[in-house]
Amino acid sequence: MIYLDYQATTPLAPEVFEAMVPWLRDDHANPHSAHSAGRKAKAAIEVARAQIAALLPAGGRVVFTSGATEALNWAIKGVGGPIATIATEHAAVLDTARAAGEARIVPVDRDGLVDRAALAGALGGTALVATMLVNNEIGVIQPIAEVAAQAHAAGALMLCDAVQGYGRVAIPDGCDLIALSAHKIHGPKGVGALWIRDGVTLAPLLHGGDQEGGRSGTLSPALCVGFGVAARLMAARAERDRAHVERLWSLATDRLAGWTINGALAGRYHGNLNVRRAGVDVNRLMSDCRDIAFSAGSACASGSGRPSHVLKAIGLSDVEARTSIRLGFGRYTTEQELETALARIIAAADAQRIAA
Repeated sequence: MIYLDYQATTPLAPEVFEAMVPWLRDDHANPHSAHSAGRKAKAAIEVARAQIAALLPAGGRVVFTSGATEALNWAIKGVGGPIATIATEHAAVLDTARAAGEARIVPVDRDGLVDRAALAGALGGTALVATMLVNNEIGVIQPIAEVAAQAHAAGALMLCDAVQGYGRVAIPDGCDLIALSAHKIHGPKGVGALWIRDGVTLAPLLHGGDQEGGRSGTLSPALCVGFGVAARLMAARAERDRAHVERLWSLATDRLAGWTINGALAGRYHGNLNVRRAGVDVNRLMSDCRDIAFSAGSACASGSGRPSHVLKAIGLSDVEARTSIRLGFGRYTTEQELETALARIIAAADAQRIAA
């Protein structure tokens, strides 16, 4: 299997696996217990917390959660009041905003960038603005600093969904809340975090212990340690990973010269390539290339039968959206793997055209 679905999840780093093993096998104490074994587990969690915070702005605290979905739910529901967000956000933001009360959905342009004038018109009386740093479907980078400035000028807090960008794209100052997920940075599934700026108070989402100071529930030392090591590796390998992704992007865009890239050509993360080709039956393409893991959109929306809301928001027709695929690659993708996968995908798409 050639894996090209890095936006859905990333392969677990070997160093992360090794760091987690002792906490799964030997050190099983509850990190909230007062005895020495518990204190040892708590100390490991605090090291991980610092490793994660090292890639975030100063002046806030990292609170562990079960994942980014919980972090986003807590931020949105914990602030309360009307929320302004954009049409290309993840369902964890859009659905939560609608469920929490008044949601003001702001459009984007053809590049996938937020309509700043429309955002300004949506800010009256808004308590929170939520914007994704790097879009999970098309890789477009939103102007977070400028959006945060607009939010603050209107008296609102700024929530950044940094799940796809953390460790890859700098998170600008100005955010009040930042949601993270370990399994998008070669860490384990089942753990995420919410960074909360000093002075920001949220109503609890979960009750029953307050172990994290606003968030209740027993933490897993193994998961937290894994997240911390993954964050440390993102910092240590940042330049190598960036250069590798740029080589893969150049290779892919060269081979897919006859396909159209969805979203902005500039100002995007190059580990995410969302492309379309007229006449392609994506379901058949995925079946013909079943030993290659790639996507027709967000993993969270797969199987819904509906065209991507992100591609629709940037102005694509249903037909165009249904002829689009997303290729995600990164640290552990080899150039040979990508070459092989692209040749297979292109050949399968060409075969469809011949058969038609």
